[in-house]
Amino acid sequence: MKGLIVINAYPNGEKFIRQAERIASELRLLGVEMEILRNGEVFSRVLSDGTTEIFSEKQYDFAVYLDKDKYLGEMLERSGLRLFNSARAVELCDDKMRTYLALLGAGVTLAESIPAPLCYTPNAKADEGFLDQVAEKLGYPLVVKKSYGSFGTGVALVRNRAELVATAQKCLYEPHFYQRYIAESAGKDIRVIVVGGKALAAMERVAKAGEFRSNIELGGRGKKIELSEEYAKTAERAASALGLDYCGVDLLETGKGAVVCEVNSNAFFEGLEQATGANVAAAYARYIKEKVEKTAGLAEKS
Repeated sequence: MKGLIVINAYPNGEKFIRQAERIASELRLLGVEMEILRNGEVFSRVLSDGTTEIFSEKQYDFAVYLDKDKYLGEMLERSGLRLFNSARAVELCDDKMRTYLALLGAGVTLAESIPAPLCYTPNAKADEGFLDQVAEKLGYPLVVKKSYGSFGTGVALVRNRAELVATAQKCLYEPHFYQRYIAESAGKDIRVIVVGGKALAAMERVAKAGEFRSNIELGGRGKKIELSEEYAKTAERAASALGLDYCGVDLLETGKGAVVCEVNSNAFFEGLEQATGANVAAAYARYIKEKVEKTAGLAEKS
């Protein structure tokens, strides 16, 4: 069995390389031949006859897709390659507002969110009438989130109308949305890693002093926790609704139960492994191998 791991063409830091190497190492221990390539090294094109072509001297049985590039992901799938995660699942998670839309009716509680109208007109001003409606519905403080972004970037807490107008103007030409601030979970959340539809491990993340975002990359601290059945099921339902083989689900704690904040298709597991002792890479590797073998067995029978 041969597998490919695809990472971004321009990885922003060693943690991207370490994540890929950890997964590849665990798959090799299971007897799988692995290769790690950057996006640009997996050259592809759309042909005039309506098919796709992937330039590679090797044939792979699957690919672990650690990039967010929706184009290459779909082209790899059209060439017949099984991706972990699928191109559609990665695309849904990459756009936070689309994540919420995909989770509607999935049996999970979501943070109340209002999408901002998209703007394409040069030198436009943020619609203050619309912003007044946002403030009326959500109250202050409220959260402004860019639809695309990782590690807590593009997330702002606004406390009054002046801050709301100024932040909306800064975000005007980027997809973004407004979200109710959940004070009960201020400065903390729960990161749950889900593999193969099952909650594997979880940690509570607590923000550093003066920061409302709990991301480890922003100085947050993680500690192991035991998930309640309700919280585990919430994370599993979110992963299932989005069609994810692997993900990190971020939950906010409230008096009424778990609220889904975000779902990350390529969630980093290094911090969680250190906090919990769980071997996430090994669990993911076993799941991938079993899934590929099962699919191959079904193909042989047919």
